[in-house]
Amino acid sequence: MKLEFHHINYVSDDIDRLHRFYTETLGLDDIPIENFPRPEATDDTGYSGKIRFATDGHMQMHLAEKDLTVAFKNGEVINPVERGHIAFRTDDIAAFKQRLDAANIPYSDYGTTFAKEWHQVFFHDPEGNVIEVHQAV
Repeated sequence: MKLEFHHINYVSDDIDRLHRFYTETLGLDDIPIENFPRPEATDDTGYSGKIRFATDGHMQMHLAEKDLTVAFKNGEVINPVERGHIAFRTDDIAAFKQRLDAANIPYSDYGTTFAKEWHQVFFHDPEGNVIEVHQAV
């Protein structure tokens, strides 16, 4: 099972301002929203907040509108857009979940709730920071 850094997610109430800072001020490149197909959010599932993306050509920044209700709405415990998170990509999400289970680390398995092309799980490190691990599907 391979694990590699993929993106850092920051949340904000003003995504456009944050995106301008990282693209115009710091000079990162914009990644078009069309590169990230999202499932439709409903009253009971998903996430309809505004998102923008930037990159240095290797790592990505995902900038998401803060939403304190996402975990409740999706029947999960961990909210990835409450404070933001760091994300890793794996080539075997099932093996990674087995690793979490073996270590008795609880996680929220959102599947493809937020991204049509990624299976995502979220958990906390020992200090309470949110970590995402996903696999392209």
